[in-house]
This record gives sequence, structure tokens and C-alpha cells, in this order.
Amino acid sequence: MYRSRFKNPRTTARRWQAGAVAGVAVAIVGVGLGVASAAEASPTVNCSPLKITVNVPSQATDEVKRNLELLNTQIDEANARIISTKGQGGPNFIQNAIVGPLQSKRFATINRIETAIGRNAAKPDLNAEGLSVCSLNANGGASVKNPTSFPTAAAGNTGNAGNAGNAGGNTGNNAGGNDNAGANTGVATVNCPQVAVTVAVPQQAQAEVVRNLELLNTQIDEANARIKSTVGQGGKNFIQNAILGPLQSKRFATINRIETAIGRNAPKPNLNAEGLSVCSLNANGGTSTKNGTSVTVRQAGQNAAGTGAAPTVNCPAVKVNVTIPAQAQAEVTRNLELLQTQINEANTRIVNTVGQGGPAFIQNAILGPLADKRFATINRIETAIGRNAAKPNLNAEGLSVCSLKE
Repeated sequence: MYRSRFKNPRTTARRWQAGAVAGVAVAIVGVGLGVASAAEASPTVNCSPLKITVNVPSQATDEVKRNLELLNTQIDEANARIISTKGQGGPNFIQNAIVGPLQSKRFATINRIETAIGRNAAKPDLNAEGLSVCSLNANGGASVKNPTSFPTAAAGNTGNAGNAGNAGGNTGNNAGGNDNAGANTGVATVNCPQVAVTVAVPQQAQAEVVRNLELLNTQIDEANARIKSTVGQGGKNFIQNAILGPLQSKRFATINRIETAIGRNAPKPNLNAEGLSVCSLNANGGTSTKNGTSVTVRQAGQNAAGTGAAPTVNCPAVKVNVTIPAQAQAEVTRNLELLQTQINEANTRIVNTVGQGGPAFIQNAILGPLADKRFATINRIETAIGRNAAKPNLNAEGLSVCSLKE
């Protein structure tokens, strides 16, 4: 009988055929298992709904609604990813790759809703930490979607946080304790003392003074508008810190500008900027008292008080009681006329500088220089005569000094 150490090719072929049949059988079984697994329902995410029970300011409604809708979009996207990644990544894949990131997204979205409301009302605590966590409906089923409706409050209304049935209609208690809540009588308004300008305002300063008095009223209007637009913001000290404090600084600067404008052409008054810059609140609303804008104007040529004419210089007459040589006549006449010109110039400067420089201003800046000019002019007259005659003594020392005629 023939024996060979080599395997029979026909036997080997049969063995391969048997193995192939077995392999196909295993493959078919595997496919069957896969079909059975696909037939099982995919899990879905199970998230607690966020319900907004505080009044949402009208300025925030669009942003709040957009983020509530985003919470539902995030649920849909998570469910879609669970289906598209079925069987991937082991038993913790859904928790680590889908539910965990969904929690982070929801936390950020709920925080944005709180912030949007908080810009124009008391910032609520919507429990972002707790409501951001989702679980799984292991056997599938529809995920609960988030409601996208909420109570609203009209602009300028304090609302009643936590009362969905009274959206926008109540100016009573405000969650967060803001100090601009009124007792159903309206939003608080500022109460500022009057700035009275009791001194005569130089004509040159009138426009600037009136403009700043009007600005005091504009500042009141702006403060009231901001109180209205920020109802509920920032806690009980918000109005004091964010509105009344800055208003005080603005008023102080404005009153100072009025004093400075007057002081350029009159004695600088003290209008009590420190005291009159401080405003309080009409807590229950009401019309803010506006500042008067009329002033007493000092016309050109009047005294600092605006009660009469400005003072003039009073100079002694210079009399030449000696015979004037013909050669000196023109020069003497010219210098006598110059004495009058100097008086006219001094009077003009008094009018143009009324109130400037304190009580000694006229003496130091006008009468003193005038005395020097007159002394030199009288000396020139004496010298002109003395070139062709005996030089006279016209008392330049005494006649150069002028006083004021009030």
C-alpha cells in the first residue's frame, strides 16, 4: 500500500471546504445577533425641564427664549448622537462622550438665561447646577422638552418676581430687594436741591451759565431714565452706587463750571457745589423738581452787582498857568490831550474787567499804571516849556494820582 509523508491533496481540500462552511455558519450567527441588537430601542436623554417663574424684563425676552429653545436643541443633538454612535466605546461611552458634555452645555445655557434677566432685573437663581444634569431613558422613549414660555415685565416696571400671573403689572416687591421699588405708585425718581445763581452774571458768561443750568436738568432726566431701565438690578445699593453717586459727581462739576464762568468777568461766587450736588430719592416716584435757568445778567458798563454803572477814574486837572513858548505849543497840546486819552482808556478797562482780580484789582492793574503814565506825561509838558523858557513845576507828583468815582 502506498504511503507518503505528504498529505493527500484531496483530503486537504475537503478539510478546507468544511472549515469554510463552518466559518460561514459563524458569520451568519454573528449577523443574526447584530440584527437582534439593532432591533433593541436606543436610550434617550432624560433632562429636568427648566421653568422660569420670575418676570423676564422685556429687554431680555428674545435672549431668554433663544436659550430655552437651545436647551431643546441640545437634547435633540444628544439623542441623535446616541443613535449614530451605537455600540461604540464600551459601557461608559454615552456617559462620557454625550451625557457629560450635555451637562456642561446646559449649565452654560441656564447661566446665560440668568445673566440676561439680571441685566434689567434681580438676577435669579435657576439652579443651573442641578438642572444641568441629565440621565438616560435606558429603554428609549421621547425625551421631555423644555417649555419656552415665561412671564414678562414691561420696561420700566418693577414687576413681581415669582408671580407668573402678574407679569409686568406690579411695581411692588422685587426679588433681590432693589431700592427703587415703589408701593404701587411708580418707579423712584431723583430729588435734587435747586442751584440758585443769586449774583449778577456777566454778559460774557450768560450763555455758558444758562447752558450748565440746563445741563443740571438733563442730568436729572438721565438719572431717572436709568433708574427706570435698570429696575431690579444689582441689589439694594445699586441706585446709590450706580446712579446717585455718579449724578453727584456730575452736578459738582457742573456747578463748579458755573462758578468759574462767572468768575472770569466778576467776583467768583461760592454756589455751594459741595452741598447742592447731593441728591436723594423720591422712593415712591413723583416728578423731580427741575432747576431754574433764568439769571440776572450784568450788562456792559454796569458794576459787578449789576445794580448800576461801573466806576470811573477821578483825576485832578493839569493846568498850565505859565506862558507857553510858541515852539512848545504843539507838544504841550499833544500831551494835554494824551492825559485825557489815558483817562478814557482807564475807564474802558474798568468796564471790561469788572469783578476781576479781587478788591485791589483796579488799584493795582489800572490806577497804579495810570499814575505812572500821567507822571511821565506831565513831566514831558514841563520839559517842552523848559526848552525855550523857565521850566515850570506843574506838580507832576501830586497831579498824577487818580482815585475812583463809584
